[in-house]
Amino acid sequence: MYSQYSIKVIEHFMSPQNVGSMVDYDGKGTYGDPGCGDSLTIYIKVKDDIIEDISFLVFGCTASVATSSMTTVLAKGKTIEDALKIEEEDIVEALDGLPENKLHCSNLGVQALRSAIDDYLNKKDKLG
Repeated sequence: MYSQYSIKVIEHFMSPQNVGSMVDYDGKGTYGDPGCGDSLTIYIKVKDDIIEDISFLVFGCTASVATSSMTTVLAKGKTIEDALKIEEEDIVEALDGLPENKLHCSNLGVQALRSAIDDYLNKKDKLG
C-alpha cells in the first residue's frame, strides 16, 4: 500500500507535524473534497504579519495527512504574503511527489491555509 509513496510522504503520515486544534487562533480555515470525503482544518496564530504558530486537524487518507502536515511546515514562520504564495506544486515537490491519483490532496492544504488567512485578515480589518 505504501510503496506508491515517497519516504517523505510516509514520514509525514507516520509522524505528522503541527497536529492538533488551537484554542487561541487568529485565523481558522476549513476545506473539504466532496469527491473523496477528506476534510482539513488549519489554525494560525499571527504576530507582526508572520505565521508564528500553525496546526491542523484532518480526516483523510495517507496523502491528505502528509500534505496537511507539509502545508503547515511550509507556512510556519512565513509572512502572510509569502504563505499566500504556497501552491499545490510546492507541497507535492516538498514531499518528493505524490501518485497521480493523490495529487488533488495537495489542494486541501492550500485551500484551508488560504481560508485561515482570509479569516485572520477579515478579523483584523474588523478590529481596525
